[in-house]
Amino acid sequence: MRARYLGIGAIVVYCLAPFYWMLVSSLRRTNDIFDSGPLPDPLSLESYRAAFAAHNGFLRSLLNSFIVAGTTTVLVLIFATFTAYALARLEFRGKGVVLALIIATSMFPGISLLVPLLQLFSQIGWINTYQAMIVPNIGGVLPLAVWNLTAFFRQMPSELEEAAQIDGCTPTGAFRRVILPLAAPGVFTTAIITFIAAWNEFIIALSVVNDNTLKTAPVITSQFTGTTTFDSPFGTQMAAGVIVTIPLVILVLLFQRRIVTGLTAGGVK
Repeated sequence: MRARYLGIGAIVVYCLAPFYWMLVSSLRRTNDIFDSGPLPDPLSLESYRAAFAAHNGFLRSLLNSFIVAGTTTVLVLIFATFTAYALARLEFRGKGVVLALIIATSMFPGISLLVPLLQLFSQIGWINTYQAMIVPNIGGVLPLAVWNLTAFFRQMPSELEEAAQIDGCTPTGAFRRVILPLAAPGVFTTAIITFIAAWNEFIIALSVVNDNTLKTAPVITSQFTGTTTFDSPFGTQMAAGVIVTIPLVILVLLFQRRIVTGLTAGGVK
C-alpha cells in the first residue's frame, strides 16, 4: 500500500513540477530569474505587471482566446452532437469505415495543413480574421468530439426514444427532451476537452494572424520581448503562462465531477 502511494506521489510531482517552477519563476525579480532556490526571495509581482503592460497587448489577447475557444466549442458541440447521434442510432453499410475515417483525420499534424490553409485563406481574404483560427480549430477537434459522443450515445438504450414517442413526442422532441438531458455528462466532457484544445492552439493562430489586436494569448506570450528586441523576458513569459493556465485550472476544478462522470459513463453495464 505504501509503495502505491509513493508511486502516485511520484507521478503527481513529475506532472506538477513544471507548473510549480513556472509559478515560482513568475514571482521572482528579473535579476533573480535564474536562482535555483525552491521559493522566490524576495517575492515580486514585477513580471505580472510587465505581462499586462499596454504595449504587450496581453489583455486583448486573452479576450481573443476566449472568443476563439468559446466559438469553437459551441460550433463543435452542435456539429458533433447531431453527427454522433446519427452514427449511434442509424444502421447503414460502411458505418465502421466512416467512424474510422473520422478519427483518422485527427491524426494529421497541424503543420502539414498549414501551407494549404494559408493559400486558401489568402485567396478568400481570411488572413487576420477570427474565422481563420476558428475553422481550423473546428476541423482539428471535431473528429475526437464525434468519436467521444458516438460512444456515449451508443450506451444509451434506444427504448428511451421509443417510450418518448409512445407518449407523443416526435423523434426530434424525443432527442431534445429525453436524450440530450441524459447525455449532458458526455456533452459537457466533450465541451471541456474542446475548449482546452482550442485555448492552447498555437501553430495555426501564429501563422494566419499577424495583427497584434487579433492574436491569441499563446501567440502573444511567445512574442514577448525584453528591454531590447533580442532578449527573452523569461519572467514575463512565465507570468503570462500562469495567467493563461488559470482559466483552464478553474474550469477543471469546478466541473471535475461532471468530467469524470462523462469519461466513465458507459464503462460498466
